[in-house]
Amino acid sequence: MKNGSHPDYHFITVEMTDGTKFQTRSTYGKEGDTLHLDIDPTVHPAWTGGNARVLDSGGQVARFNKRFGGLTLGKK
Repeated sequence: MKNGSHPDYHFITVEMTDGTKFQTRSTYGKEGDTLHLDIDPTVHPAWTGGNARVLDSGGQVARFNKRFGGLTLGKK
């Protein structure tokens, strides 16, 4: 490996949104820096399940069912 062609890989502290901290190795900042997260697995809906709801805005679900409701996938 060539010297100087890769970034410095060192220990940093990662602070989650709830205040918990852990150490990991990264190329972020300098040795001993702290990375403060705005979004992490404890608060983001993609990881927590969120308040995902199917909203029928403008009757789109009803319109879909009216148009394609009779379709079946398989033999009768």
